Amino acid sequence: MDKRNHEGLLEIILIYKMKTILINYTNYNYWANKKICDLLITLDNSILEKELLSSFRTIKDTLYHIWDAENIWCKRINGESLATWPSAEFKGTFNEAANLFSEQSKTLIEIANKSSDVSFSEDITYKNQAGKEFTNKLHEILMHCLNHSTFHRGQIVTMLRTAGVTDLFSTDLITFYREQK
Repeated sequence: MDKRNHEGLLEIILIYKMKTILINYTNYNYWANKKICDLLITLDNSILEKELLSSFRTIKDTLYHIWDAENIWCKRINGESLATWPSAEFKGTFNEAANLFSEQSKTLIEIANKSSDVSFSEDITYKNQAGKEFTNKLHEILMHCLNHSTFHRGQIVTMLRTAGVTDLFSTDLITFYREQK
């Protein structure tokens, strides 16, 4: 096999593996977000709205930020650029927001499932909220979005512990894999 054929075969294998990885990771993201949301809706507002030292003032604000980011990235993937955070217009209860956020995470699973192997390497052009245009590959956007959610879920866990909620569960990726068996 010559070098070009070998490189082409490796690219095909990597693209196939990328789809498998992204489908697994979007399912993990939904699982972890749902676990967090299921816990948060059982807590008193005094915990959810307690001001704590973190990237965002409260647990509620942090959850809304993850929800906003996943929503915005899904819109960008589908060709729509938003100028404002989606939660800014939300007037419902926290429980409704948590449920909508959980459902939003399913959209990432749908994107990964419906995308062809090759489409993960295709460019997506979008505008940020300031109107500046960027171009990234679909797999880069998905990995960023999923990593961003994981980062802020970790902050929520730390904020919960700081607020006195210590009976927590693991949202580690390995725990997800173990539970899938």
